[in-house]
Amino acid sequence: MADPRALFDLTGRTVCVTGASSGLGRQAAITLAAAGARVVAVARRAEALQSLCAEIGADAAYVQSDVANQSQTEALVAEISRPFGAPDILVHAAGINTRQPADEVTVAEWDRTLALNLSAPFFLSQAMVPAMRQRGWGRIVNFASLQSFRAFPGGIAYGASKGGVGQLTRAMAEAWSGFGISANAIGPGFFPTELTQAVFSDEHRAAGNAAQTCIGRNGRLEDIDGPLLFLCSEASAYVTGQILMVDGGFTAK
Repeated sequence: MADPRALFDLTGRTVCVTGASSGLGRQAAITLAAAGARVVAVARRAEALQSLCAEIGADAAYVQSDVANQSQTEALVAEISRPFGAPDILVHAAGINTRQPADEVTVAEWDRTLALNLSAPFFLSQAMVPAMRQRGWGRIVNFASLQSFRAFPGGIAYGASKGGVGQLTRAMAEAWSGFGISANAIGPGFFPTELTQAVFSDEHRAAGNAAQTCIGRNGRLEDIDGPLLFLCSEASAYVTGQILMVDGGFTAK
């Protein structure tokens, strides 16, 4: 019997992680590099990307870019593919939550939210799928949310985009899994990131969210490591079109 640990080994794989400058994206880049992958980190903040690559070492490179700018997708894919070749694995961790009440949502903020949270994962994946298809192997991991299933105050644009990510994930699986390319999503609960700073800065609110989980606490960054590695590796070979909620049981109650 083969060593089961080999199922999670990413040696020889190349990973692209968007939104890698902070939070869960940064954690994803570090985790996948530790599993043996070469990592290309993508975000808008060069200094944070440089710090990340310095921490990972020679098997990391970065591209400073706004992935929501679809007119630059072709050029972005070329930049991402330059250091280590076309990626085998694509992790879409970039996201935004404007937290506008429904009556105050503007067209500009609505469009900005959907461009980054929903359109970017599709069009970047679409551009990278041909290389994965040629190899007969690929992994796409989107980031869904509690708001893929629940309505939160001030979250109508974000929730609409993350609900869309759920269906996008299923549609990607239908389109590409026959070529060896799986598409799944992680749905994080409440984790301490820049995106959730407003939540964690309110101790009462943070405690209330923790109490809503089955486990009784909010997420820690390292809680994402195992589920992400599973979905990016050979361990999930027969898993596609799924949303894996990493929320401590928040959505179970």
